[in-house]
Amino acid sequence: MDRNLKNVLVISFGFLLLFTAYGGLQSLQSSLHSEEGLGVASLSVLYAVLILSSMFLPPILIKKLGCKWTMAGSMCCYIAFSLGNFYASWYTLIPTSVILGLGGAPLWSAKCTYLTIAGNAYAEKAGKNGKDIINQYFGVFFLIFQSSGIWGNLISSLIFSQASNKVEISEENLACCGAYDCMTDTTNTTGSAEPSNCLIYTLLGIYTASGVLAVLLIVVFLDQIKSDQAETEKEILETPSFWSTFLATFQHLKDKRQCLLIPLTMYSGFEQGFLSGDYTKTYVTCALGIHYVGYVMICFSAVNSLCSLLFGRISQFTGRKLLFALATVTNTACIIALLLWKPHPKQLAVFFIFPALWGLSDAIWQTQTNGLYGILFEKHKEAAFANYRLWESFGFVIAFGYSTKLQAYIKLYILLSVLVLSMVTYGVVEYLEAKSSPGTPTATKKENVGPLTQETHM
Repeated sequence: MDRNLKNVLVISFGFLLLFTAYGGLQSLQSSLHSEEGLGVASLSVLYAVLILSSMFLPPILIKKLGCKWTMAGSMCCYIAFSLGNFYASWYTLIPTSVILGLGGAPLWSAKCTYLTIAGNAYAEKAGKNGKDIINQYFGVFFLIFQSSGIWGNLISSLIFSQASNKVEISEENLACCGAYDCMTDTTNTTGSAEPSNCLIYTLLGIYTASGVLAVLLIVVFLDQIKSDQAETEKEILETPSFWSTFLATFQHLKDKRQCLLIPLTMYSGFEQGFLSGDYTKTYVTCALGIHYVGYVMICFSAVNSLCSLLFGRISQFTGRKLLFALATVTNTACIIALLLWKPHPKQLAVFFIFPALWGLSDAIWQTQTNGLYGILFEKHKEAAFANYRLWESFGFVIAFGYSTKLQAYIKLYILLSVLVLSMVTYGVVEYLEAKSSPGTPTATKKENVGPLTQETHM
C-alpha cells in the first residue's frame, strides 16, 4: 500500500473512532444530564470556547508540535470530555467542555494541513495535479468519517435498550411531551425511566476506550512526514497574526452581503442545536425513552450524508435558489408540525420522519451556504469563512444557551422567525448579485466544502 494512502487511512479511522464517541455523547447531553440544564450548558460553553480557539490556537500548536502531535494532543481533549461525563457536575463537565473547545479547532486544522501536505507530496512524486490528489484524500477521509454519527448513536441505543427498569409512560405524563411541554424545571418529570448507572458507565467506558484507541492509532501508525515540519512552519510564518486575522474577520463585515448572510449562517447553528438539544429530549426521550435517541439520530445522520452527496451533485443543474427554497419549505413544514403534534409511542414512525426531513434540509444549509460563501467572497475566502465559523458557532451557543430556559414552542417560534429573516436577507443578497452581474448564471459552482462543513460540526 502507498505510504501516503496508509497515512490517510490512519487519520480517517482515528477520527472515526474519536467522533463515534463524541457524536454519541453530544446527542445524549440534553437527555443524560438534564438536571439544571447541565448537558446543554456544557455544549454552549464548548462552542463558545471553540469560537475563541479557532482564531489563534491552530497555527501556534501546529508550529510548535507539528501536525501529528497536534492531532494526538487535541484528541486527548475529547477523551477528557468523555471522562468528565463519568461524574457529571458543574465542576467536571464545564471544565472538560472548555478543554474540548480548545482542542477542537487545532484538531481539524492539523488534519487539513496534514492531508494537504501529503497530497502535494504524492502529486509531486507521481507527476500529478496536486488539487486532484488532495480532493481524493479528502474524499477517502469523509467517506470513512461520515459513518461516525451512525456508530456512536447505535452503540448508545443498543446499550440503553438493555435497561431492565423500562416503564410505560402514562397518558398524563405523555401530555407533558412535545412543543407545549409542561415541565416545571429542567429535569425529566415525565416518568420515563433513566438508565442505570451501570449502563451509563458501560457506555462511557466504551466511548472513552474508543477515544484512547484513536490516539494510539495516530501515535503508533501515523508517520511524521518529512515535509511536515519545514513546510508547516513556513506556512505558519506566512500566516497572518491573531490580531490581523481577528481584524480581517470583522473588517469583512463592511461588505453588506456578509452582513445580510449573518441570519442564514446563524440559522444553521440554531436548527442543529434544536435537533440535538431539544427534539431529542422534549420529544424522543420524553415519549419513548433515552434508548431511542441514538436510533433517531442515526436516521438524521444517514439522510444528511446521502443528501449532502446528492445535493452537491445536482446543484449545478438546479441552482442554489431552488435548493434553498426546498430547505425552507421542508424546515417550515417540520416546525409547524412539531408545534401541532402531540408525541405518542404508538406513532413510532413519526419520530423518525422529523429527523429524516431535518437531515434533508440541513444537508442543503451546509453544502449550499458553504458554496455561497466561496462564490460571493472568492477574493476574501479566509475572512469570509472565518465569519461563517464565527456566526454558525454563535448560533449553537445561543441555541444551547436558552435551551433550558424556554419551553419548546417558544424555541420553535424563534427558529421559524430566524428562518424567515434568513430567507428575506438571502433574497436581498441574490437580488444584489443579479443586479451587479445580470449575465451571470445563478447555479452554484462546484466547491470543495466537505472539510469546512464537518469542521463546523466539531
